[in-house]
Amino acid sequence: MYKSDFPLLMQNPNIHYLDSAATAQRPLQVIEGVKEYFLHSNGNAGRGSHSLAIASSILVEETRKKTAEFIGADKIESIVFTKNSTEALNIIAYCYGLSQLKSGDEILLAVSNHHANLVPWQFVAKQTGAALKFIYLNKNGTLDMNDFKAKLSSKTKVVALSSVVNATGIINPVEEVIKLAHENGAVVVVDAAQSIAHYRQNVSALDCDFLVFSGHKIFSDFGAGVLYGKKELLDKMPPFLYGGDMINFVTEDSSEFKEAPYKYEGGTHDTSAIVSLKHAIEYIEKIGYSNIEKTVKELDDYALSELKKLGFVETYGTDAPERAGIIAFNVKDVHSHDTSYILNEYGVMVRSGHHCTQPLMAHLNINSCCRASFSIFNTKEDIDVMITALKKVKSVFLKD
Repeated sequence: MYKSDFPLLMQNPNIHYLDSAATAQRPLQVIEGVKEYFLHSNGNAGRGSHSLAIASSILVEETRKKTAEFIGADKIESIVFTKNSTEALNIIAYCYGLSQLKSGDEILLAVSNHHANLVPWQFVAKQTGAALKFIYLNKNGTLDMNDFKAKLSSKTKVVALSSVVNATGIINPVEEVIKLAHENGAVVVVDAAQSIAHYRQNVSALDCDFLVFSGHKIFSDFGAGVLYGKKELLDKMPPFLYGGDMINFVTEDSSEFKEAPYKYEGGTHDTSAIVSLKHAIEYIEKIGYSNIEKTVKELDDYALSELKKLGFVETYGTDAPERAGIIAFNVKDVHSHDTSYILNEYGVMVRSGHHCTQPLMAHLNINSCCRASFSIFNTKEDIDVMITALKKVKSVFLKD
């Protein structure tokens, strides 16, 4: 239904792109918006009083306001622009974690976290003496809430998890986690890099302390990431990058920094990427999340039903009651890279490897897997070609 909006796919009908969890394809509306920016508004935002610099600054602030409304933030100043989710999570770890945690404190992480929401906390733990603890999973891959409740205590200062697990598509009970964490005085960091593509986020309703996502997962250009933080938390954190445009005043001996969000945005903005985020949000709002959810669920249901017909394929986490449009799978006894290679020969593009979730892979007792992820530009034909290609994998690698 929406494939006609995506030029790359329309011009290359033999591409069956099932890797939206890595990055989405871009609709024409976003591409044209970026082109329009470079043709008419290209200037260095926040640096200069000439008309192009001012126009770029206005576009950045319009996107900040649009983003705040998009995720239900009650303060525009709670929106910090970053390069991506990884940078946003590092800002939280460095600027909140290092300044607020100490020996004896505990950091509680889901074992299914993306490395970007795990490795920075390992660093914080080593630097501060805080202890890392992990929340493990039920047999169906869902978060073990009993394990979470048993490990949550007054010592817990940070709880960090994904709202949707990037490797398996399982939806975590973020709302319940936040409520319980707050009852114990902990702040909660939500990695919404995957969930933002599938359903609306409302940070005010969730009452999360921090939330991050990358624009390229929702049709924008690379280079536009978002860090949401409660204003009172951002205000008490130190800056991350020191330099241009994050200061009010500098002498030879000292500097005075701007308030949030600007003190976290040192350096030249990737303004075209930020502008593309504005157009991407407008594109999603035009389609509506309800239509996105309906389209993707139909594709996910169809793909899963077809995969289950293949006795030589195993899936992971697909029995979970709440999932987004992501399926993790392997052809039994075949490395995921080999499977992906043959799928690509058929034009089927899936991700293979550990998906930046090696602790999760170890928990599942596998080294890697393939991941098919769906978006509004996909069709059942894409899935049918994947099934055909998987049968080819079987004929090449497996003996009857």
